[in-house]
Amino acid sequence: MIVVQTPLRISFAGGGTDFKEFWAREEGWVVSSAIDKYIYVIVKERFDDRIYINYSEKEIVDSVDDIKHELVREAMRKTGVSYGVEITTLADIPSEGSGLGSSSSVTVGLLNALYAFKGIQQPAEVLAQQACEIEIDILGKPIGKQDQYIAAYGGLRFFKFLKDGKVEVEKLPVYNENYRRFGSNLMLFYTGRTRSADNILKKQKQNTDDNIEYLRKIKYQAAEIKEYLLTNQFDKVGNVLRETWEYKKKLADGITLPEIEAMYQKALDAGALGGKISGAGGGGFLLLYCSRDKQNRVKEALKNYREFPFLLEQDGSKVIFNYRRYVWK
Repeated sequence: MIVVQTPLRISFAGGGTDFKEFWAREEGWVVSSAIDKYIYVIVKERFDDRIYINYSEKEIVDSVDDIKHELVREAMRKTGVSYGVEITTLADIPSEGSGLGSSSSVTVGLLNALYAFKGIQQPAEVLAQQACEIEIDILGKPIGKQDQYIAAYGGLRFFKFLKDGKVEVEKLPVYNENYRRFGSNLMLFYTGRTRSADNILKKQKQNTDDNIEYLRKIKYQAAEIKEYLLTNQFDKVGNVLRETWEYKKKLADGITLPEIEAMYQKALDAGALGGKISGAGGGGFLLLYCSRDKQNRVKEALKNYREFPFLLEQDGSKVIFNYRRYVWK
């Protein structure tokens, strides 16, 4: 039996510049962090040759080609595991559409677990790259590459998405007390809405040419946040979050809604320095930067919304249990 733990993520700035439509013409920059909420993938050998898959549904099939869960199907094809296995996915969040990168965390976790099942340890770069191939190239999802990379690498990272398709990964050296202090100033609240990101992201991709100046500003905001993190000017991160949300809302219809704006304004009025919807927008989780002394006021202002307490996570996808009686054939 193999158990793999893969983190979810929050993104601070640069989202949208990790799309090929942007980085193929001028490299994209993103700052994001893994958090201590996870997707778990369990892979267990079966006595028979059938394939069992457990998620919100249960599938029992004889062939990889018959699997409905497209991420499981393509991860099995990619890793070469084709029969005699039971795969279970579990999550710390209840559904898709959270904006915390859950789909890519599932893909990275599946690859990691299936490779481990075969006795192969793949580096983070391979897991991230292959997850991008599955989601973007094979399944044609209208997404960028940041989610796969932060799920694989973990930590607090600055990513450069280069014009040749390569990705430079930089771990930001914010440690110990400063790391804890920065993380303690971040809050997540559930908007009460989940959504499929596909429609918003399709519009965003189609609007790339029209939005190029906004995307450039969002890109340079990622560099600003990197600088503030490296110099421990954490409150300035809150100000940049406030600015980047204003640019993000201009990228496509549906990114914000009146109820989201009202929720956000309540948080600002109560003392939050800034924030943004995590992910594509339209629902999911509202990320806020708020100093500790103002957080009780924010919680009271948003008492009708569920808080999602979290910490920043240093590790990316990893095997946390590995019991193999013999090598899978």
